[in-house]
Amino acid sequence: MPRVKDPAYVVEILDRLLYDEPEVYARILYIEQPFPYDLKASRIDVRPIANRKPIFMDESAHDWKLVRLGREDGWSGVALKTCKTQTSALLTYCWAKAHGMTVMVQDLTNPMLAQIPHVLLASHVDTIMGVESNAMQFYPSASEPEAKVHSGLYKRRDGVLDLSTIKGPGFGYRVEEIPRELPEPHYVASR
Repeated sequence: MPRVKDPAYVVEILDRLLYDEPEVYARILYIEQPFPYDLKASRIDVRPIANRKPIFMDESAHDWKLVRLGREDGWSGVALKTCKTQTSALLTYCWAKAHGMTVMVQDLTNPMLAQIPHVLLASHVDTIMGVESNAMQFYPSASEPEAKVHSGLYKRRDGVLDLSTIKGPGFGYRVEEIPRELPEPHYVASR
């Protein structure tokens, strides 16, 4: 949980980097939400930071209405996450782009089939820099069955994911080809 409550702290770090380490400063693409996630409870004017580097809403950006509130406070971008529902990510994207905000797509470590809608969203929206996908770092074996069908989605090659195996109905999961053993459902709805 971010503990920073004063933009001056972040501004001081950025200004020191600009003065002492300009090459490092130049490589900073954006600042990702260093402040508490509850934007309603913690209204913070982030314009002093946004004047230096783009500042992206992260965990608090799960609803376009919160993104609107963030924009009022000076946030310049938003991190979309399909784990907070595809619909919410799409609505947030539409609102953010209509109001001149930059977007990125992050995954909160989406393993297995969750990786597919995540990378599909990133492939269809204009992101600041591709897609964040880190399940293969934190849970390398979690997606082994899915990787047998979609090998390019679960292993980066030269920093790139290969989406070419995603095809067919729905999200292109190809579930029937994935050798994953699932437990029996606890409940089956009657027709």
